[in-house]
Amino acid sequence: MRRIYFMVPDISTAKRIVDELLLARIEERHLHVLAKRGTPLEDLPEASLLQKSDFVPAVQRGLALGGATGMLAGLVAVALPATPLVIAGGVLLAASLAGAGVGAWLGGMVGMNVGNTRLQQFADAIERGALLVMADVPRDRVEDIEERVRKHLPGVEIDGTEPRIPAFP
Repeated sequence: MRRIYFMVPDISTAKRIVDELLLARIEERHLHVLAKRGTPLEDLPEASLLQKSDFVPAVQRGLALGGATGMLAGLVAVALPATPLVIAGGVLLAASLAGAGVGAWLGGMVGMNVGNTRLQQFADAIERGALLVMADVPRDRVEDIEERVRKHLPGVEIDGTEPRIPAFP
């Protein structure tokens, strides 16, 4: 799946884009609208915490850093002269898994409190009152969806796609 970003000036245009995407058989759970705080979105699908925060990238970074740190701690434990070789592999594996788990947990906690870094480029326009519509579409339909939106809503600004999105948006 790839995420397509559409900047729209008002609620009525956002509704028309969402309707067009629904007609193109994009499920509503794959549509997310982000607006300035306090803007009533009426029946538009509002972006959730996963879209608004840096949760998923932070968990990924925490998982990698925690796993590496746990592996280093396991290697230090194995290098100690009192450790028998038989349990050394278990110590290394346990330390790596524990480090990865703690890193993912801490990364997620931090990421929930940080705004989505991928959306920084849209922050000024959103503060001025524009809306950001995000659509998660299958890779092979990106061009088709963009063309369909250009055809039916020529004034809409398509601000590109994201190369990949998380498996659980």
